[in-house]
Amino acid sequence: MSRLLLTIFLLSPVPLLHAQPTRWCDSSWSDLVKTVLLSRDGIEMEEPLLLLDDDGNGGRLSLSFDLLEEQPRDLRYRFIHCDREWRADEMEPFEFFNGFEEQRIDDYRPSFTTLQPYTHYHTTFPTDYSRFLISGNYVILVYPYDQPDSILLTRRFRVNENLIELSATVERATTGGDLHRDQELSLFIDGARNGNPTAQALLRPEYLHPWVQQNGRTDNMRELPFSGYMSGKLCYRWTDANRFAGGNNFRYFDISNLRAPIYNIQRIERYGGETHVVLQAEEDRSRKVFRKEETLNGGMKVHVWDRTDNAVEADYAWVYFTLPMSRPLLDGSIHIVGALTDWQLDDASRMEWNPNQQVYTGRLYLKQGYYAYQLLFLPAGETQGETALVEGDHSETPNRYHIYVYFRQPGDRYDRLIGVR
Repeated sequence: MSRLLLTIFLLSPVPLLHAQPTRWCDSSWSDLVKTVLLSRDGIEMEEPLLLLDDDGNGGRLSLSFDLLEEQPRDLRYRFIHCDREWRADEMEPFEFFNGFEEQRIDDYRPSFTTLQPYTHYHTTFPTDYSRFLISGNYVILVYPYDQPDSILLTRRFRVNENLIELSATVERATTGGDLHRDQELSLFIDGARNGNPTAQALLRPEYLHPWVQQNGRTDNMRELPFSGYMSGKLCYRWTDANRFAGGNNFRYFDISNLRAPIYNIQRIERYGGETHVVLQAEEDRSRKVFRKEETLNGGMKVHVWDRTDNAVEADYAWVYFTLPMSRPLLDGSIHIVGALTDWQLDDASRMEWNPNQQVYTGRLYLKQGYYAYQLLFLPAGETQGETALVEGDHSETPNRYHIYVYFRQPGDRYDRLIGVR
């Protein structure tokens, strides 16, 4: 959905948010918004997950971002509760959140000694005087106080009840997949945590909905079908949905130093009052021998090698990507995918074909730090990217899988999140 269309829906926020048919995603709805980070407070790059706790001890999340403008704004945020497929459900704010419906972001600071002026914003939630009342999928929306219909950014997070024990294995595909290219995940729900009899009553497969996410990707998330019982455990295995393309190690580069090239940087230039970083040309890795490496699996980390306050002393630069190719792909597009593009397969992440140089090119405006990414091929008319064409697929790739088990029985008004692994 285009950003314009989303804005139209949000002109009357309260009723239309509940009627919104599309799935909410991590997105920056303004070009002024950069470097949005949401994670467990105090734990960088940890997935945004809270524990549902009546005592308010379920933890906090930390949200930070930059606006590329010097004058600070009065920004506010609110929450939306979603179903397991990230569509806004029918829950009213007072039903899922105990606290003020609208919260203010009070922590903001201007950038210091940077070519690109910006204001850095930070907040943590829930506050000391608020808490989430139910589990499930949530979205935080940030917007200016004087323009509540102009959403600046959205980010997903989850609240978990932690009622069930989960275990999983990831192996080479053996049932219908390619032995050398695919990975097969098997999920086992072992029972209620600590023998909780109330939780035990939830273990009915017809009401359980386990969803699997590979790394941070959202385009290939899927629900696993129930396959049977084994030694009292609920099993989810041996189906097409359990198989994922292995992909390859994530590519990465380091722009923590904008004075001298570090890893995967060809050259750094300054002109027009901006910094421009040209990466080493990408390569087609689909036919190369696999070498296992530990990377950020698509994550990013803000860092400046010679400064102390990364939040406001890190500068911005245009980063240029090139992928040599003998001819353009007429049946799809190539996208730069990772946290640096919000894991989205959209116009912002798409590389363009340059016929004169016979290369695909792309550029992103990024804050200093470390970045990991992949180049995915998106077939025309599809929504799921493919790794095989440029990255190659290998069953040995050290992918990270997240599992979320939702529960909903007839008559329930929302999807409960009762287990995470």
